[in-house]
Amino acid sequence: MNTFQKFYTDNRERLFGYLLRKTGNYNLAADITQESFTRYLERYRDRKQSSALLFTISRHLLYDHTRKNRLNTLYDEERHGPGIDLENAYTVKEAYKRVLNAMQQLSEEARDILALIVSSGLSYREIGDITGNSEANIKVKIHRSRVKLKKILQQDRL
Repeated sequence: MNTFQKFYTDNRERLFGYLLRKTGNYNLAADITQESFTRYLERYRDRKQSSALLFTISRHLLYDHTRKNRLNTLYDEERHGPGIDLENAYTVKEAYKRVLNAMQQLSEEARDILALIVSSGLSYREIGDITGNSEANIKVKIHRSRVKLKKILQQDRL
C-alpha cells in the first residue's frame, strides 16, 4: 500500500491539473481525479504502476461524464479557493480564466493533447499511446494547437 501512496502523491497534482485544464471546472476535476485513483486501485492494484494508464482511466471517466451530462463546462470562478494576496490572486485568476476560455475554443482533441502535455509529465510516445496517435503526429498536433491557442489569446486582447 505504501507504493500506491507514493504513486498517488507523485501523480495527484499532475492529474488534477490535466483535468482542470481539460474541463475548466474545479469540482469536476477533483471528482474525476479521486475516481481515477479509486478505479486504478480497484482494477490494477497488482500491475506495475503506470501514469499513462492512470491518465487513460481519467480520460475515459471524463468522456463518460461528458456523454452523460452533455454540458459544456466552463471555468467556475466561484468554486476556487481564496488567495492570500487578493490583487495578485485576481490577476492570476483572470489570466487563468482567459487561457481556460481560449482552450474551450479549441477542438476536443487539441484541448486533450495540450492538457496532457502540460499536466501529465508523460512523454510524447506515452501520450501517443493514450490517444492512439504516433509520436511524430503528437508533436505536430501539439505545435499546431499551441499556435492556434496563441492566436486565440492574441485576438482576445484586441
